[in-house]
Amino acid sequence: MEPSSMPGDSRNFATPLASHGLDPQGAVHWNLGWEELHRISIERGEGKLTAHGVLLATTGERTGRSPNDRFIVNEPGLAEHVRWGEVNMPIDPEVFEGLLEKTRQHLDNSDFLFVKDAFCGADPEYRMPVRLVTEKAWHAAFMHNMFLRASKKDLVSHVPQYTILHAPDLRSEPKTDGVNSDVFIILALDRGLAIIGGTHYAGEIKKAIFTIMNHILPTEGLLPMHCSANTDGENSALFFGLSGTGKTTLSADPGRALVGDDEHGWSDNGVFNFEGGCYAKLIRLSEEDEPAIYATTHRPGSILENVVLNADGTPDFDNDSLTQNTRCSYPIEAIENRTPDSMAGNPKNVVFLTCDAFGVLPPLSKLSPEQAAYHFMSGYTAKVAGTEVGITEPQATFSTCFGAPFMPRHPRVYADLLSKKIRENDAKCWLINTGWVAGGHLESSRIKIKWTRALLNAALDGDLDDVLFVEDERFGFQVPTTCQGVPDKILQPRETWHDKRKYDNVADLLAQMFIDNFEQYAEDCSEEVLSSAPRVIG
Repeated sequence: MEPSSMPGDSRNFATPLASHGLDPQGAVHWNLGWEELHRISIERGEGKLTAHGVLLATTGERTGRSPNDRFIVNEPGLAEHVRWGEVNMPIDPEVFEGLLEKTRQHLDNSDFLFVKDAFCGADPEYRMPVRLVTEKAWHAAFMHNMFLRASKKDLVSHVPQYTILHAPDLRSEPKTDGVNSDVFIILALDRGLAIIGGTHYAGEIKKAIFTIMNHILPTEGLLPMHCSANTDGENSALFFGLSGTGKTTLSADPGRALVGDDEHGWSDNGVFNFEGGCYAKLIRLSEEDEPAIYATTHRPGSILENVVLNADGTPDFDNDSLTQNTRCSYPIEAIENRTPDSMAGNPKNVVFLTCDAFGVLPPLSKLSPEQAAYHFMSGYTAKVAGTEVGITEPQATFSTCFGAPFMPRHPRVYADLLSKKIRENDAKCWLINTGWVAGGHLESSRIKIKWTRALLNAALDGDLDDVLFVEDERFGFQVPTTCQGVPDKILQPRETWHDKRKYDNVADLLAQMFIDNFEQYAEDCSEEVLSSAPRVIG
């Protein structure tokens, strides 16, 4: 039975819920707008409104992704295409079928179901129809914000290529269900189906769909990317970087329009955003530093996640008592300085951002296509080790393709596509260190943002084309000798260290970390990429 929906629903008759094995006994709400979804969320106690009328939801114990509870179904024919391991953990089809049936029964017996049909991929040639079936109105509102919204005309023929059955109130039994905890996120990639249970964290929905795009698109010759993108109308650029590298800040430029902030594809046509919204981190957000993002937190239609409110109902963005991973989901239309179609031409510049706390990487380096593949597969940054007693040294972090948790295929697949795209479009590739030089984080302050911005703008605008570059003897990339607005001395990190021998030792240490990390990929890489590794000079 699939009961009638409430007035104003946009039922998708092309693909009924029975096609997913569902037979819901309660009310089913199809493709409601955000106003209705927010109203229902409040009425059902799923969230509350801030003083500015913005929906606030909390997610309980799980306030971030649950990587130890995420599995990919080890289906026949899939094994050779997935890089199995701690990130992509396999699960037997029989175990999946058991939890799939449990999820169906739970959703069938829910008082309310919310169905949201949308698209992933702004380029009409490559967009993927997607669907969320959930028991929570606020998660349907999240889907409405985050993906490309389907028109009533679209819904007439909308057949989801990928569907998520979302049951956050359903807890699994690890011993009998064959999983690691009472939470499960299971992706059946070749079946176009995912089931999520036990976690209310909305980011699992977003990343499940991102993972399927990362699985599908390489087979079509497209590169899926965990990056931000912007353009000045003619010159588009990509920004790859892990948390804390300055990706959000540097890709937000008043002179350049935002294509998207997180997930993109690169086709022969150019770059396109996968999403129709943004999922911004809010911890310690200020209006002065991030005015555009700050404005979205006061905009009805946005969703705040795990934010603590002040007594007057306004958000306290400095309060991390629930989590440091506080978020805001908002439609990309909330950003004024953006491309209207979330697309741009083929990039002329590819930027890798790293925050090197060791203080040995140059503030700006130019990479060859082979070096780009090597550093793309490495995905390096470094973090300062907090306040724990006895820990003062930086900690190196490597996340392949700058998005390891979402890349099911071997990193070589994505790196080869990146190198191919760089060559075909004669794109320049840059490595920017937004961290430290001059002795590292214990002996100096972080590189001034105005210097980083000057280097970035010079690279994007072609102002370095006639500048003399020198080769870094250890890392092999090309380093500019001068840039307007930046002291020449900091461009060569060794020159900023008082103790040159100490620099050499620390630089060798970091080079060895790169080499050790890359051993896991070496067997499947070309000699050209392998020869791009840094070398220990001693």
